[in-house]
Amino acid sequence: MLSAIGIGPDERRRILGVSIALSEAEVHWRAFLESLQARGMRGVEYVVSDDHSGLRAARRAVPGGATWQRCQFHLARNAIHHAPNAEIRKRIGRQLKPIWTADDLARAETALTELVASYRDTAPKLAAWLEKNVPEGLAVFTLPEHHRKRMRTSNPMERSVQQELKRRTVKVRVFPGEDSLLRFVSAVLVEIDEKWASDNKAYLKWECQDA
Repeated sequence: MLSAIGIGPDERRRILGVSIALSEAEVHWRAFLESLQARGMRGVEYVVSDDHSGLRAARRAVPGGATWQRCQFHLARNAIHHAPNAEIRKRIGRQLKPIWTADDLARAETALTELVASYRDTAPKLAAWLEKNVPEGLAVFTLPEHHRKRMRTSNPMERSVQQELKRRTVKVRVFPGEDSLLRFVSAVLVEIDEKWASDNKAYLKWECQDA
């Protein structure tokens, strides 16, 4: 199930769309993104996602010049999988935190350089992976400071949408076909979207953009 949320001019989160696909291959992600554009999605400036190869290729083709932020949460989890031993796996997430929470891009890059250097001799493969991949999680520093906390990961999608869908679909267990699954998850997403729309509190304050 492919889905997307967005933050519009009204400062609220909205469900942009959903699609049932056989895989996360580029052809499916691209068709999904094109369907959003066909329905009127315009002016995408910033995209947060995990690093699925299919989504990466589709994102480059469809939203075009939008800034891409690789989810920092998933990056940290990926770093754990690239750690060569249990001792490093226990501490690598903590060592990445000063990079994610730096005051600005220059300090984040300095912290990354120091972390890479610390593993250059003892864990060279991890050092190379960090040097290549972690910069993809630093695009958030192009945003105003007030926006960074909510725009650095795809956790809002994971927690607010995916977890609710998993909770609801697991009770059904088996769907007779794609159409029935799509109808069910669409109904759940409509509930979530209506809840967000009725919330008087802005998710992001655009007035902070120039602050």
